[in-house]
Amino acid sequence: MGVVLLPGFMLDAGMWEELAPLLAPMGPVHHGDLFQDDTLAGMAARVLADAPERFVLVGFSMGGFVAREVARMAPGRVRALVLVATSARGDSASQQARRQAVAGRPEGQAFRGMSRAAIARGLHPDRAGDAALVDRLRAMGDRLGGEVFLRQTLLPRPPFDDRLGEIACPTLVVAAAQDALRSVREAEELRDGIPGARLAVIEGSGHMVPIEAPAVLARLVLDFVAQAET
Repeated sequence: MGVVLLPGFMLDAGMWEELAPLLAPMGPVHHGDLFQDDTLAGMAARVLADAPERFVLVGFSMGGFVAREVARMAPGRVRALVLVATSARGDSASQQARRQAVAGRPEGQAFRGMSRAAIARGLHPDRAGDAALVDRLRAMGDRLGGEVFLRQTLLPRPPFDDRLGEIACPTLVVAAAQDALRSVREAEELRDGIPGARLAVIEGSGHMVPIEAPAVLARLVLDFVAQAET
């Protein structure tokens, strides 16, 4: 038993520093490796190879895309699925073009880290000016480096809305009311597409829910798992 945590784009285990200790009642915490593969299926297979036989799965943002694949591929192993600040929508043509443009910059241009402005947009407006938090998030991208940046930037993100019905485990969808990157409507689409899924909306948090509202998120997860297993 235990819990497996899947981070978002250009984020590592550091994003779970506040949340992981609060999830200790569910058993040992495992951090999924989303850094070596260039497809969602490949990432999901690696997560499953390293995970306990049975586990609670928490996927944040891009990690939520991978978590859906894990739950679809191995429904008998996932005790409960928690999708945080994520979506079933695929990239639009314009989003794909932007990703290709970013990844296609001359190879001589070394990876210079994540944009501080882009990171700030992912935070609640009240925290967008928190330089220490922005630097902490940026440091995760620096640790991962240019190869992971290219791999995750070019990661195919096809729509999943017509496959949500394949997810058979108890599922909690969590959205942040002030998330500028993933809307509550996208969370509602996940809830409506996954059989029996529940939705919780957290007030006072931007996109980085595990860091911005760890206590609230932990309580939601612990309560949901306890109810799912009664």
